[in-house]
Amino acid sequence: MLHDILLVVIGLIIGLVIGFLGARHFMKSYFKKNPPINEQMITTLMTSMGRKPNSKQVKQVMAQMNRMNK
Repeated sequence: MLHDILLVVIGLIIGLVIGFLGARHFMKSYFKKNPPINEQMITTLMTSMGRKPNSKQVKQVMAQMNRMNK
């Protein structure tokens, strides 16, 4: 009885460690392929839409993006 409970607990711990490492690897590869948005991307996007953004506008958009992600 105690042996069975111990095996279940050890299995859960091993599963959590493997799951964490797998998720960490997946997220690293995802962010390498799809980097988060930065100020240069916002400037390029606004320029492509026909606007000439200044640094204040870019910082405002970055602040909005950061608020949305929280």
